[in-house]
This record gives sequence, C-alpha cells and structure tokens, in this order.
Amino acid sequence: MTLSDQQFREEFKPIVIPSSYDLSDSLENRAIFALASLGEANGDEVFEKIREYEPGIKEVTIKFIKQYLFTLYEKGLLKGNKEGSSIKYNLSKITDPNKGYVDPDLLAPGLD
Repeated sequence: MTLSDQQFREEFKPIVIPSSYDLSDSLENRAIFALASLGEANGDEVFEKIREYEPGIKEVTIKFIKQYLFTLYEKGLLKGNKEGSSIKYNLSKITDPNKGYVDPDLLAPGLD
C-alpha cells in the first residue's frame, strides 16, 4: 500500500503532549499525558497513572491503551525497551538543557 504525501503526514504526525490531564480529551491524549508524566512506563503503568486521575476507569481500557502505545511504537513515534514480555515506552524527551555553546569564530563560512 502506497500512501500519498497527505496520508503519510496524517499517519506519522508527531506526538503532541497535552499540557494538562483533561477528562474530556481523547483516551489517546490522556495516555500520552500519563506516559509523559511517568517518563518511561509499560502499558500497565500508564493505565495505573490514568487510574490516579480517573478512579472509575474500566479495566477493559487497559487493552486499548496497550494496543495504542504498541501501534505508536511500531510506527517509530515512541521509543521503547523490551523488558520481559512487555515494552517500557518513552517519549525521548530532552529533560536537561544543552550546556554547550557555539563559538561563532569556529563556524565554517556561510553557516553564521
């Protein structure tokens, strides 16, 4: 199957992390927010984090969350490390600012 440029952009658009947990948001966005707040987690841990925000969430939701995270992982939109029978997912966020600097005198001509 060949995707058009527009279909490809839609299928592989970058993940946007919500700024807060919103019950009216999609389950996908709530799962991404939970993963971002944990840093690195498997599907069960993401579900437990969501449960902290939504104590009444149904157990059947865990299956959807695991499939959603795995789909993002397969597309290369999430990083992950296999641990036993599960995958620890992460968003590859940069959490420490770059401490280096650039010396403009050392730049090649035309790069300034």
